[in-house]
Amino acid sequence: MQNQHPTVNPDLAALVSRAERAGRSAPPVERWDPPFCGNIDMVIRADGTWTYQGTPIGRSALKRLFSTVLRKDEDGRTYLVTPVEKLGITVEDAHFQAVEMSRDLRDGEPVLIFRTDVGDVVEAGPEHPLRFAAEPDGAFRPYVTVRGRLEARLTRALAFDLADFVEEDGARHVLRSGGGSFVIPDESDA
Repeated sequence: MQNQHPTVNPDLAALVSRAERAGRSAPPVERWDPPFCGNIDMVIRADGTWTYQGTPIGRSALKRLFSTVLRKDEDGRTYLVTPVEKLGITVEDAHFQAVEMSRDLRDGEPVLIFRTDVGDVVEAGPEHPLRFAAEPDGAFRPYVTVRGRLEARLTRALAFDLADFVEEDGARHVLRSGGGSFVIPDESDA
């Protein structure tokens, strides 16, 4: 019997080919317990721009490197973590931006896969849930958990694309992916 390869959506294959970190995991920052060494003037802005001392980090390779040692702890703060130090940084909204999405079917069930601006590829589901935050105008911003407590905010274009996959489930609207069902809050939940 020959090896059987699952059918891959060409859009998904293209998405993965553009993800520099596909198939490679981040360092085990969740297992490291270094001492806190203070805060540094690094900010991940709401628009996805990373800055150091007020200057945008223009080298995408440097941004990707820093992204691999990010950790959000139970205290709600985000840190750059190495085996020997932990430095606090500021995050205005989300750690990453989800910049590309693919939707496929696996065993008849929908699967949403996202690529982030730093090269992570994640499949939304129970291990990488979707969540929705309310905007002042009643709209909702979608996020996907990337790793640990780190999230990616979907770009506005992806949020509009995501709307095509909303389903009714009784009186609620949901998005399904990877065996998970994620409720989209209605105006009464805001």
